[in-house]
Amino acid sequence: MKFVVDAHLPRRLCGILSSHGHEAVHTLDLPAGNATSDEVINRISLDDLRVVISKDTDFFFSHTLHGRPWKLLLVKTGNMSTRDLCALLERNLPAIEAALESYTLVEIDRLAVKPVA
Repeated sequence: MKFVVDAHLPRRLCGILSSHGHEAVHTLDLPAGNATSDEVINRISLDDLRVVISKDTDFFFSHTLHGRPWKLLLVKTGNMSTRDLCALLERNLPAIEAALESYTLVEIDRLAVKPVA
């Protein structure tokens, strides 16, 4: 799978995804960096068939109303350390992968991975 990791999440998530055979880019690696607009992120997601990983509920509304981004992993953990967030994502990566095979919107919180749509 291919991913784009949004600005509010640590770049380290890209390394975790890459170590599991995925292609991942962080907004910091895009020309506008963390100032990359949601519109541009959505375009990248649709053009490259990339899953957007974000905490930003604007992506939730854009996805449910307009089908953009292509697929979304919405992180709903609240504040947690980078180390704990990375561990949570890595521990749940098989469930995330499985959910994204069948669903376009998946949420992860501290307790579970939840397919939504």
